[in-house]
Amino acid sequence: MATHPHQHSHPHPHRPGPTWTTTRRITRPRPSRATLAALTTVTALTTLTAACTPPASAHPDQPGRPGHSARPPTSASLEGVWRTDGYGSLVTIGGRQLRTYETTAVSCLPGSVRGVRTGPPGAGGRADFAVPDGARITVVPRGDDAARLSIQDNVGHRTLHRIAELPARCHQRPAKDPRTVFDVFWRTYAENYPFFAAKKTDWSAVRDRYRPRVTARTTDDELFAILREMIAPLHDGHTRLSAGPGRVYAGARPGTTVPTPAFLKQVDAAIAAGLGPGVTRQQWADGALSYADLPGRLGYLRITSFHGYTDREDHDSDVAELDRALDAVFTKARTSGPKALRGLVVDLRLNGGGSDRLGLRVAARLTGRSYLAYRKHARNDPADARKFTPDQPARIRPHDGPRYTGPLALLTGPLTISAGETFTQSLLGRTPAPARIGENTQGVFSDTLDRTLPNGWKFALPNEEFLTADGRTFDGTGIPPTVRTPVFAPADLASRRDPALARARALLSADRPERP
Repeated sequence: MATHPHQHSHPHPHRPGPTWTTTRRITRPRPSRATLAALTTVTALTTLTAACTPPASAHPDQPGRPGHSARPPTSASLEGVWRTDGYGSLVTIGGRQLRTYETTAVSCLPGSVRGVRTGPPGAGGRADFAVPDGARITVVPRGDDAARLSIQDNVGHRTLHRIAELPARCHQRPAKDPRTVFDVFWRTYAENYPFFAAKKTDWSAVRDRYRPRVTARTTDDELFAILREMIAPLHDGHTRLSAGPGRVYAGARPGTTVPTPAFLKQVDAAIAAGLGPGVTRQQWADGALSYADLPGRLGYLRITSFHGYTDREDHDSDVAELDRALDAVFTKARTSGPKALRGLVVDLRLNGGGSDRLGLRVAARLTGRSYLAYRKHARNDPADARKFTPDQPARIRPHDGPRYTGPLALLTGPLTISAGETFTQSLLGRTPAPARIGENTQGVFSDTLDRTLPNGWKFALPNEEFLTADGRTFDGTGIPPTVRTPVFAPADLASRRDPALARARALLSADRPERP
């Protein structure tokens, strides 16, 4: 979750439908899925959308009445009202319906996602919920008063705790005046954003500065400008505010170049020249995935997004298309024997993000041993940004089939975003370690927490940290290269040069150990 940016020949636009959190992606116009992948602005939007169903005692299409508790649970029953650890959400399950509410200390608003149970309960009381335009949600009881909620395209799970009933505030129509909108916006960041200290931002001081400017007569344009000014100094690519046509803000690290069609055309020309004459690239997912064999038994794999590989735009279809591409790339001939690859270049420089699970799926083709990819946790105390949910490890487990385990070079840059970065992070523990060539990645790893304000405006922010084995994060700074080389500098593009690709080929050609 995340979400979500993502791809260039590549990323493709963030799907408008709600989904609980996850895939992160960059939005942009939509020509081909490939060019789409990089026309992604610098904001990875994964959605943590919610949908909340009434307790079993209520009408199936209406929230429970204030003060009316849920049906007494039976053993391992999921019926009732649940609170998430972290993520500021409530979940209700009643009959075949799952819905969520987005909460803060001053608000409780219905989420935009509704899940419908598919099939009978599974082993241990497991329930699967289909979400229109979103990833499947699975809830598994952990006794009478706890459960785990997983999102199909997300890494990890959410812990749920049973509560007696929905708070009365959840049944009330929220006020839509400018000050209420301001308060919900400020409070959501105050309770969920993990990086105020790292960004050297006093969020209480931000409230004290801006709230006096908001009155009952504040116009929509004025309010949008105020909210934008509050978060712009965070320079965070996973912050976003959408208040209708002409009023959209997406954060980015200073100096980030937003791809344009002309820029992408230059990039493609420079890469083609860097690959050399006579080199043909196979393509899948409308160009979001491509591969070429290079002289000297080198391979070049370009991934410009981790989602949106087919017109169906669902996770199962993405998995099938990704596996089809990986099966074609990582053949027995390329991974073992006398004609095996001596080195592989993986190009992530225009990867706008998507599903972390797809990144782990690629990493499984690049190792012969199991190892820790990263750990993740979410902020879990509204008053203390230093407290998080328990760490959840994500591991790389070798693919059951041909795998490439030789020398690897990763090409990264500031348009390596979100799931493109978590994939990069997942390879830090690989043996042999990859050479990272280029520039720092964007520095936005968390799935995004997607929220709606009382007046209907949409916004997003990160609420998680992705940790290395020794507890470090790369949020803000991005993952640095081991070999610093300019990425798509204007002069290089004008001359159709790709120094990062050239450096990767030279390093892999210089180190040509025979494969066992």
